[in-house]
Amino acid sequence: MKLNQKMITQLETFLTLLEQTTYPEPPTEGIGRSMKQVIAHIQSKFPGAFQGRILDIGCGQGQAIEIFAEMGLQTTGITLNNDDLEICRQKKFDVRYMDMSFLEFEDEEFDFIWCRHCIEHSFMPFFTLFGFYRVLKKGGFAYVEVPAPDTEVGHQTNKNHFSVLGKSMWSELIIRSGFFGENIDLDIKTLGGQKDIYWGFIIRKPE
Repeated sequence: MKLNQKMITQLETFLTLLEQTTYPEPPTEGIGRSMKQVIAHIQSKFPGAFQGRILDIGCGQGQAIEIFAEMGLQTTGITLNNDDLEICRQKKFDVRYMDMSFLEFEDEEFDFIWCRHCIEHSFMPFFTLFGFYRVLKKGGFAYVEVPAPDTEVGHQTNKNHFSVLGKSMWSELIIRSGFFGENIDLDIKTLGGQKDIYWGFIIRKPE
């Protein structure tokens, strides 16, 4: 299918509307602790996973970038929130204003992709995952973490969440995109005492 100019304009108008629903993601102690636990888990199972150049998709205000910097890793982040972008640039981080579904990078440019609590903001996650696959090097790893639907928190009611899917559907989309891997269940108690569940997928692009 080839998009004509009218279709392109319709898509651009829609994407502009979606950009207006973004919100800043300030760092918190709990998020930082969760990130470090996941990173330690990945390192224990796949010692060579974190290497080379990292892409942090939906980087917020750079909390994961700071952790990766402590590990001696070069990280590029992307975001569609101007507040987060400005704060990251004040910190001298390499962060770009970019949509995760339209990655402006060369093929096989990154060794690891970190995508925590972001792909549920994509209205076309299958296409988005194809983009992840394209920019990841052969044999490279990715970590994708998503919220489960229908928990007490109700992530599907977030007006900026468009793809709060079931675990089996995420697994299918990941496989159809060319990746293979495994998932881990993350049960989290929120500050309000509500039961919340996240699924983390440790996935890899074939050699």
